Amino acid sequence: MQTQKIALIVVTIALIVSIFYIAAGQYNKIVAQEQLTAYQQGFQIGYEQAVLTLMQQVSTCQQVPVTYDNQTINVIAVGCLQQQPAE
Repeated sequence: MQTQKIALIVVTIALIVSIFYIAAGQYNKIVAQEQLTAYQQGFQIGYEQAVLTLMQQVSTCQQVPVTYDNQTINVIAVGCLQQQPAE
């Protein structure tokens, strides 16, 4: 009888520890997914802002330098080139 009580206590403790372990894993998974979603949304907003800013600058018919990885190109809107009178 005494060994059955001890076995029941051990099984109960193991069950409780298992439940907490699984719950902690699920919580960490949810938190990681939320962080990934926030990162992806931030990346998308940054991308959209960069494109919008580039479009606004190019629409002034001025050359806009664009640099990436130590390489720079000058961008200008094609419509601005077509508006210039031929000399």
